[in-house]
Amino acid sequence: MRTWTEHPAKADVEAVVRRYFSLLRAGRIPEAEQLIDHSAVRPVLKSLWTGSVEASADGDEASRSPAADEWEQDLSWLGELNLADFHWGDTGSHFYVEITYRAQIIEVALSFWVKPVAANWVIAGPGTLW
Repeated sequence: MRTWTEHPAKADVEAVVRRYFSLLRAGRIPEAEQLIDHSAVRPVLKSLWTGSVEASADGDEASRSPAADEWEQDLSWLGELNLADFHWGDTGSHFYVEITYRAQIIEVALSFWVKPVAANWVIAGPGTLW
């Protein structure tokens, strides 16, 4: 997990989140989880799937009848996600980042926060915002 002895600069935090996201996109989920004080990744991935691939699917869902865990079986859809803008709160500790799917901003954003842990600072999250 990436740690700092002082409250990190926004640019440093954003660089870690970009690295985290690039690992997710590559399907290297265990490595991504090691970068931050991570909450459960499964609900995060499910939200990203719902906000992107499932929401943009053409045709009748009933005729398609995807498996409930289709998003877990083939993670290639992660490669079509990208980070958009970072939005920081007034305290400089909480922020969220918009996500795009095929260059369109989706309804799901990822939230993170910088928090003190013992004598260090870490990035915690992500949470999902709708």
